[in-house]
Amino acid sequence: MILMLILWSLNYIAGKIALRTMDPITVACFRLVLAACVMLPIYFAQPKRTPLKAVDIWPFTYLGVSGVILNQGLFTVGLNFTTSDHSAVIIAIGPIFVLLFARALKLEVFTAGKILGMAISFFGVFLLETEHGSFTSSPFLLGDLITFGGVLGFSAYAVLGKRIVAKYDAIAMNTFNLVASAILLLPLTIRQGMHLNWKGVGLFGWLGMIYMALGSSIGAYTIFYWLLRYMSASRVAVLSYFQPVVVIVLSVIFLSEHPTRNLLGGTALVLLGVYLAERGRG
Repeated sequence: MILMLILWSLNYIAGKIALRTMDPITVACFRLVLAACVMLPIYFAQPKRTPLKAVDIWPFTYLGVSGVILNQGLFTVGLNFTTSDHSAVIIAIGPIFVLLFARALKLEVFTAGKILGMAISFFGVFLLETEHGSFTSSPFLLGDLITFGGVLGFSAYAVLGKRIVAKYDAIAMNTFNLVASAILLLPLTIRQGMHLNWKGVGLFGWLGMIYMALGSSIGAYTIFYWLLRYMSASRVAVLSYFQPVVVIVLSVIFLSEHPTRNLLGGTALVLLGVYLAERGRG
């Protein structure tokens, strides 16, 4: 879990570096298509690989949309319009929406602890978005809203993918999700490639995008699927308590971002709310 935490936290830094010389749509498309191209030979290199069942082609299609295109794609686009700190805090609220989706499907019931945790988390987000005065005056509101769309995508994936994750090993799960998303994104990827100023990207721009593909989409997510197979979702969710803290520290070191009082207070409230909501399960 520590390795996954580090890989995911560094992804924010790599994303910010890649976005300095590439537009967000191009970074998102290149990232996911490259990750799929690398995962395929890894999958076929396994002597005892889990085969794809025809009945699961459709589930992997909508899981690829929600768990990869919406989650990782909107994360990349949103990061272009907000700070890494804001992005990490918005993503940390994900477990709250997993609960809400599960409740909508009648897989969870609300308890006092869950409701209290949700309320505290939402107030933490409100505090974060009003650090410049009002909600509408936040220069990061657009990026945070786009990032929030990615959170909704991953939350839907976490609920809808429970039946599939038990049938496939981590490498197969990540491969089929990435390949499904890459096929859907291929026309857009070709278009972005045709309009890209390839010489203007620079070494660090390419390295940032490549890290997002290899370090996050392949490394971190493969570990995530493996953990989800052998550990309870609540234990894996503990990661959300530490990631914003690590990202804030890394952003100060590598991006010269400076956390405000509202950011630190909002982060604390979001993490406290998520903890209370998770603790209130059952």
